[in-house]
Amino acid sequence: MPRFHCRIGLLLQNVKDYMNKQWRLLIITYRTLFYNSFTSWGIALDTAMEPLFWLVERLAKHLGPIFVCLVTILTSSVVLIFYIYILPHVHHTSTGWTVFHLIFGHWLLVNIVFHYVMGVCTPPGSPPEKVTEVVSICKKCISPKPPRTHHCSVCNKCVLKMDHHCPWLNNCVGHYNHRYFFMFMVYMWIGVVYVCASVFELFKQEFFGVNSKGFSLVFPTLMAPFAVSSDLYSFKQEAIGVCYDWSWEDEMQMCWANETISDMEHLQSLEQNFGIYHFCVIYEFLLCSGVIIALGLLMLWHALLITRAETSIEVHLNKRDKKRMKSQGLVFKNPYNFGRLQNWKHFWGLRDGRSFIRHVLFPSRHKPIGNGITWETATYKIEKELHDI
Repeated sequence: MPRFHCRIGLLLQNVKDYMNKQWRLLIITYRTLFYNSFTSWGIALDTAMEPLFWLVERLAKHLGPIFVCLVTILTSSVVLIFYIYILPHVHHTSTGWTVFHLIFGHWLLVNIVFHYVMGVCTPPGSPPEKVTEVVSICKKCISPKPPRTHHCSVCNKCVLKMDHHCPWLNNCVGHYNHRYFFMFMVYMWIGVVYVCASVFELFKQEFFGVNSKGFSLVFPTLMAPFAVSSDLYSFKQEAIGVCYDWSWEDEMQMCWANETISDMEHLQSLEQNFGIYHFCVIYEFLLCSGVIIALGLLMLWHALLITRAETSIEVHLNKRDKKRMKSQGLVFKNPYNFGRLQNWKHFWGLRDGRSFIRHVLFPSRHKPIGNGITWETATYKIEKELHDI
């Protein structure tokens, strides 16, 4: 019996050794055929994801006009609902607040429309054929590529100071329209916050279904139509002078005068208007609330990039350079970072007498600083100061 157990253990050990040997042989074969010292798991992952990138690029190119129409339709619907339902309610409440809404609301609307139209229609900028400041050669265009320039696969061209391709603009965000893109996000976010604050009380009444008797329904918006129906029923009894329990059978058997028929038609139109009003108030608040969260996060991310003088592409390149230089015992510094305040002034183009009030708070078509080909760097500034000393 001990000899039998010994032979089983020896057999299992031989099988294990054989499998290890075959596994090592397979690894050696794979590395012999496919090993490359310049290859990493990141490159392998990019290669595997290439079909997905190709699909996204093709879809973004064709879906861009649809997204632009969607932004236009949604924004127009919010503005129309505000004019038709919200502003009359404010005017009925207070004349002073009505004047404030007219001034502040139209200031926001003008800025939103202006910056969106300019973001869509303004070309981001492409390098000319003859470039004096060349960093590398674009692998897809086979043409000189200036600093901070990258190739857009959707537009199929190189873009000066490319940040990303925005399907909501159906355009690349680059040197000449970066300010329009960011300021559109800022004013749109302020606008949706303003709409939510203005419609909140009305939304609370519609969503929680508070009827004229002051009762709050248990289930929020699902039960709100029943509250409206209850109010309509009470109003209907007062209008037609019913002194007993009303039913559809009684209505079919009753013969009313012409005044009563006109009242019933008026009540039916009121019921339809109440339904539309209920839907519009809830639609307005929920849509703007979602935009507050989504657009707010995107706006904060781009504000952080502007503060650090980076683009959405450069933040990944700089992170890679930081890691590489840290392994060499060096410290990486962004050559385009002049400090938070100067970075924002440079982004808004506040030079040559331009002011924050005139060129940021109000629509302005002034061009950004520089031509997008040659860039002033913080390193060059330090070297110049040392040379002057």
